Amino acid sequence: MVQLWLVEFLKGTGKLFLHPVFYYLVFLAGILGVRRVKRERKNFHIRAEDAYFELRQLFPKGVLIGLVLSAATICAGIAVPFAALVLIAGFTFLWSLTTNVRWISPAYTMGAAFFAIILMAEKGWSIPLFSEAFQSIGDKVYPSIVVVLGLLLIAEGILIDKNGPKGTSPKLAKSKRGQTIGVHEVKRVWMVPLFLLVPGDALHLPFEWWPVFHLGAKEYSLIFVPFAIGFYQQIKGMLPRLAVKQLGRQVMVFGLVITIVAGAGYWYPLVSIIAAALAVIGRELISLFALLKDEGRPVYFSRKNHGLMIIGVIPDSPACKMGLQVGEIIAKANGVIVRDETLFYEALQKNRAHCKLEVLDTNGEIRFVQRALFEGDHHELGILFVQEGQKYDKKTG
Repeated sequence: MVQLWLVEFLKGTGKLFLHPVFYYLVFLAGILGVRRVKRERKNFHIRAEDAYFELRQLFPKGVLIGLVLSAATICAGIAVPFAALVLIAGFTFLWSLTTNVRWISPAYTMGAAFFAIILMAEKGWSIPLFSEAFQSIGDKVYPSIVVVLGLLLIAEGILIDKNGPKGTSPKLAKSKRGQTIGVHEVKRVWMVPLFLLVPGDALHLPFEWWPVFHLGAKEYSLIFVPFAIGFYQQIKGMLPRLAVKQLGRQVMVFGLVITIVAGAGYWYPLVSIIAAALAVIGRELISLFALLKDEGRPVYFSRKNHGLMIIGVIPDSPACKMGLQVGEIIAKANGVIVRDETLFYEALQKNRAHCKLEVLDTNGEIRFVQRALFEGDHHELGILFVQEGQKYDKKTG
């Protein structure tokens, strides 16, 4: 029995590298990085993170979360029909064509697949090359799809909370009053691979009570499935790390609620349909309320009369090593009051060997930072400011 499980585990892992979503997410992350760098260079003539940043975020935390969720789903014996996996992959590709990465959240891809299975079973439709999988689904509701959806929403919330605040991208925009303002943007894709049980002919039931949540089949196979999670948020009214973490925790709690409600669908199938609809509507409302709340706040990154607002810090730059943070305000440089970027760099020129800054932190408290400067450092401190005359993007509130 152990040998059979090990063989099935290895076969299931190998199927991960045959899944088109795996390679598509790598491609998509690369495209997001290139586009971000292009926009940052347009706004600031320099990029913040390199073009591979989004690609580096694609796997690590998602794989770890996926392994934890895999253990939970296998122990509970949560099985998903293969037809559902085909449809989820299809909707992942389809929703990504909207160019809005947040539409490849599990709420939208798995929610659409859940309702599509019900419709296709009722109409007797199938997809070429997978007709056998669709013929076996039967005319019934599959609560397991919604349970996995809820678990992946929890994963999405964790990823937003823990990974989303990293490397938020500074961006310039035009306000309704015609002023140049700063905003921060997070556009990220993650991959969460899950080991799932699907009806097959490899694994027999080891215990009479397993799987707990079954599909009526007696034999199952293991398959390692890459699930896509897309996230987008634009922030102008508060510190980006706080806004992103706040949204992440809301999604996490929402995912837990959906998972609990979806579990009742094994006894009351109608509850699964309600839970799937709530997942789609609720996830959309979370994004909408976050947007409306942000729009109602005054602009955080704008020109200040008492100094220069830092909208971005280049990683590994002198400014980064000095401990300067996004959202802080530089009031003085080498004892000179600075109100624009030109005055700031002129003040740095007064002492080419040393830089001393008076900074107002995000709590409004004054602190001093200083550093020896090497040749060229006074031109390349690695600080991004909001200044008039710079190229900006579309209008924002």
